[in-house]
This record gives sequence, C-alpha cells and structure tokens, in this order.
Amino acid sequence: MSDSPRVSTSMPLASWLERLGRSNGAPGGGAASAITLGVSAALLRMVAGYSPEDSRAAECRRLLAELRLEALEGSEEDGVRSARLGAALALGSDDPVRDERVFEAAMDAARSTAELGELAASLADVLRLLAEIGNRALAVDLAVAAQTLAAGTSAASITLRSDLALARDHGGHETQEPIRALAAAADRLSAVQRDVETIAADLSAPFLPG
Repeated sequence: MSDSPRVSTSMPLASWLERLGRSNGAPGGGAASAITLGVSAALLRMVAGYSPEDSRAAECRRLLAELRLEALEGSEEDGVRSARLGAALALGSDDPVRDERVFEAAMDAARSTAELGELAASLADVLRLLAEIGNRALAVDLAVAAQTLAAGTSAASITLRSDLALARDHGGHETQEPIRALAAAADRLSAVQRDVETIAADLSAPFLPG
C-alpha cells in the first residue's frame, strides 16, 4: 500500500481505518470528521428515501447524495493538508523557515476544515427539514443521523480552532484578514454545532431511559 498523503476513501473501510490508526496523522482527525459527516449524509438520505410522498424529500435525496460525495472528497483533501502540516511541524526549531511553513500549512488546513463547516451547515438544514417531514417509522434512524452529525460537526469545530491556534502561534495576527475570516467561520461552525446538538437531543429523547 502506498504511503502517499492522499488516502482514497474508495479503499475498503478496514484498510482506511487501519491507515487512520497509524501514527502519521494523515489521515487524521479532520479526515475522520469528514467521514463522520459523510455517514450522517448517508443516513439522512436513507430517511429521505422513506418519505416519497413529499417533493421536498426527493430534493433532499439529490442534495444528500452530493453532500456525501463532498464529505468523501473533503476527507481525502484533509489527509493531504494534514501531511503537509505534520511535515512543517517536524522541521527543526532552529530552521529559519519553520514558522512560515507551519503558518501556511495551518492556514491551509483551517480553510479545508472551514469547508467542512459549510458542509455541516448544509446537513443541518436537511436535518431540520427531515425532522418535520420524515417518515415517523424511521425516527430512530433520524436520531442516529442527528447524533452522527453532531459528532462530525463538533470534531470539525475542534479541528478548525486547533488549526487557527497553530497559525496564531506561528506568526498569525488577529488583524490579518485571513485570520479574521477563518475565526468568523469557526464562530459560525460553533453555532451550527449547538443547533445540531439541540436537535439531536430532542430526536433522541424518546429512546433514552426515563
């Protein structure tokens, strides 16, 4: 098996998880976040598939198929960026270009994770709709999809803030427009996270012990 930083999500799940478990960080937490979002998209599409009487469900199925693919692509891209960031961090502390390399790699990783945040926001919109129109017989599947989305969104939020912290530690300043833009993206993602967690709790409540 190749040690290329791009780890294809078309490989068997067992192989992908074996790669995730290696101590090289590529794929790493960001890629795992993307895969989790992809699982949520697939579960939501299943729920939408059992609601054929509503035209909005058909549109959900189309959109969710696209979002699932975006999540898989995001996972592969994150693996590449994670490898670059790891290589920058591995430079000696006395290397004159280390701070610049880490800053650039961290910002690149943060942009990639911010894109996952936009994906999570789109999934949250679909979740809200399916909570309204979804087939009640699949309530537990919708609850699982919601909890999975909450996990993926939380993981992406943590990863984005970690990338930003690294960028700041290696030369980034709050006054820089790219830092401000990504900090705003992190705040939006945190809001999506709180929203999804609330929805997930409500959908899961009927299946929890009293």
